[in-house]
Amino acid sequence: MSGKIRKCFLILHGWNVKGGFPSPLHNPPMLVETLFFEFLDSLNRAERKLRPECAFPPRPYTKNSFALRYALCYTLKSHELCVFDGGPAMWVSRQWKDYELLDCSGGEKLERWGSYILRRPDPQAIWQTEKGGEWEKADAVYRRSESGGGRWTKSAVPASWRVGLGELTFNVKLMNFKHTGIFPEQAANWDFIVETVRGAGRPVRVLNLFAYTGAATLAAAAAGASVCHVDAAKGMVAWAKENAAASGLADRPIRWIVDDCRKFVEKEIRRGKTYDAVIMDPPSYGRGPSGEVWKLEDSLWDFLQLCCGVLSDQPLFVLISSYTAGLSPSVLTYLSETVFSRRYGGSSDCRELGLPVTKSGLVLPCGAACRWLA
Repeated sequence: MSGKIRKCFLILHGWNVKGGFPSPLHNPPMLVETLFFEFLDSLNRAERKLRPECAFPPRPYTKNSFALRYALCYTLKSHELCVFDGGPAMWVSRQWKDYELLDCSGGEKLERWGSYILRRPDPQAIWQTEKGGEWEKADAVYRRSESGGGRWTKSAVPASWRVGLGELTFNVKLMNFKHTGIFPEQAANWDFIVETVRGAGRPVRVLNLFAYTGAATLAAAAAGASVCHVDAAKGMVAWAKENAAASGLADRPIRWIVDDCRKFVEKEIRRGKTYDAVIMDPPSYGRGPSGEVWKLEDSLWDFLQLCCGVLSDQPLFVLISSYTAGLSPSVLTYLSETVFSRRYGGSSDCRELGLPVTKSGLVLPCGAACRWLA
């Protein structure tokens, strides 16, 4: 991070940097306000010059809007967009071309997946901004049922179609419970995986737990890692294999395992198998193939400690994602620092994940992630 970007980063977090020593900045003077907007404008001009397809369009920033809401800080190397709102930054990937969050309001979001427009629920979108006519043009709409669950209606999309992100290709399908097989906000984590594995300068073994349809597995494999992909659902592992074939990664060193994640980790410990990195996206609640019960609040602490048993003598990173309501980035930080940093050193960086909204120019929060780096 350059000095100018770092200074802006610290100022936006409420710190004033003078002589290398931070001191609380409770009332930002006009000088800081001017610096921020000059920084933002100059960085956006540089972004438009370097990558016109990724740059934000000019926006009407005014001195009166200095509430520091949704202040922007671009990290050009990782293509991430950090959004500040008086608290920790958010991780947002800006590499998507086949996916776009068009709008969100009234408990719903309107998205473009390749050539198709989907309309589906999102509990985070609690605001009631006006919905334009584009909402009625969706190719498929998910409607919740008063008795629970829901179903897709007005479906004018194929049973399966593909979307791409860089060198990766994913098969998308309309699933029960509103899902499509991909969580697009996780692209920020896939960027992190690729950059960290490629920057390791050595062979890297990755264990991906609760691995779903394999996007993180493919990111690690594309970066050159050998990967063990574990999920309790046989159908999800089969889907992940399809995604690997679609991405041209079927011949990469990937082990495909259908098993309860806790039981598999216990087996690997007994076998003496270790990994340099562990990725996990544990559900709030779930059951394994033999009916094993997983409840995040009761299980995560012990599970993280168990995973220490499969980390190598030279661990690289641990990546934890969470969509459990009430489990904030601060909670993930406490867990990660207590389990991993105290044992191996290193540090944890935990933030919300987000998706930029085209219509408003704001960002929709979508879960949280914690990255521990040795």
